[in-house]
Amino acid sequence: MTLEEIKKGESKNVEFKVQLPDDSRKYIKTVVAYANTSGGKIVIGVDDNTRKIVGVEPSSVFQIMDKIANAISDLCVPQIVPNITFQTIEEKCIVEIEIYPGQNRPYYIQRLGKENGTYIRVAGTSRPADDAILKDLEYQGAGKSFDELVNVENDYQESDALQLCKDIRAYLSESKAVPLDNVREITITNLENWGILKRNGQMYLPTNAFLLLTKNTFRFAKIQCALFKGENRAVFIDRREFGGPVYTQIYEAYRFVLKHINLGATIDGIIRKDRYELPPESIREAIINAVCHRNYLDHSCVQVAIYDNRVEITSPGMLYGGLTVEQAMSGRSKIRNVCIAEVFSRMGIIEQWGTGFQRMMQGCRTYGVQDPEVIDMGDSLRVNFYRSVIETNIETIKTDLETNIETEKLSNTERKIIQLVQDHPEITQEEMAETLGMSKSGIRYAIRKLKSKKILVREGATKKGKWMIVKNEERKMD
Repeated sequence: MTLEEIKKGESKNVEFKVQLPDDSRKYIKTVVAYANTSGGKIVIGVDDNTRKIVGVEPSSVFQIMDKIANAISDLCVPQIVPNITFQTIEEKCIVEIEIYPGQNRPYYIQRLGKENGTYIRVAGTSRPADDAILKDLEYQGAGKSFDELVNVENDYQESDALQLCKDIRAYLSESKAVPLDNVREITITNLENWGILKRNGQMYLPTNAFLLLTKNTFRFAKIQCALFKGENRAVFIDRREFGGPVYTQIYEAYRFVLKHINLGATIDGIIRKDRYELPPESIREAIINAVCHRNYLDHSCVQVAIYDNRVEITSPGMLYGGLTVEQAMSGRSKIRNVCIAEVFSRMGIIEQWGTGFQRMMQGCRTYGVQDPEVIDMGDSLRVNFYRSVIETNIETIKTDLETNIETEKLSNTERKIIQLVQDHPEITQEEMAETLGMSKSGIRYAIRKLKSKKILVREGATKKGKWMIVKNEERKMD
């Protein structure tokens, strides 16, 4: 480890200790946590508060290294093989314990047992794994995925299988932009070959993937979407929860985001082109990744949250198979849900395994917006897209009085409300909500914004009145 790396301080994958603790259990849980996640280093001889190198007694280096090796061998199950080295920095000796991501998960402290002695790394600390994470680690160690297992609580329904075959074919037709007649039939045999169905003699048995792709009876296999006022979760403006087949959830969540982010316009010659403030394909890719790679054992839903300054997409479950964010961003991939990934690939929802993060990044750079922020939260993964203010040109929107509205900073929802009002001045807020597929509170919030900008006013009684769009010159006079 270099001096520059030490000066950066502790992190999820680096922990400092002034000296080797007499009680080895004080660092063994960190060893176990590293092996269960993406690996890491424990450095002996560095003050974790000041980041100063205090060193260890040179004459005791080999004794320290032997003590560490014996403790890890005696206390950890399955066996963890550390890389223990020493080096001299600023004329002081430090000992470095490097733990690699393990293949025989879960690793745990033997005396505590698997249920109580399994740890993972979360935000630079070692925490006990809950039941969902423990089961996920067991599947990883056994080389299995949750979605490929037979679901014994549900019976196979041929009608569900036939509908899935029909939907796969339709998605494939759309993704390849070819007529449906030019796409080959998808059969139940295909579903069996892809691991979606298992055969028991002459009977088919449904897997968890089959259920997720059809009637989806899993309580937490949903996407929760919300629009918030401000930059935190204090005040809801609009919210939706999407269940059903996971591929339809992706489409609905994607539509929710586009409905609530700004839509601007650019002029190319005499052609007007609508342009969202964030790249739609990058948003779509992030939602797909969240659904495809999430831990379905976790009692949490995928969440899509829209704030004034960002769009936040959170997927339950830590990065799979010991991957780091850096490795995932570089294109390295390990698939948690192999059957769902296979079907998504066949449907054209994903193009190539492992390219999702790169496509997100490239989409943002091509669009000219900030790179997405990918955050490993230990027990979940979050992607943030940071919003920018877009000038929405609505000079072409006129009322019956030929009132021109100059370029304003308007949200997509505000723009749609203006369009509704110009066509139907008597429209109610309830009718707006129904037409736009929004909550009443979301409509009320957007109308308050338009009123504060002095663009929209209400004339007459609540039930028999009408909306008026204020003339530009009148607003200037005010």
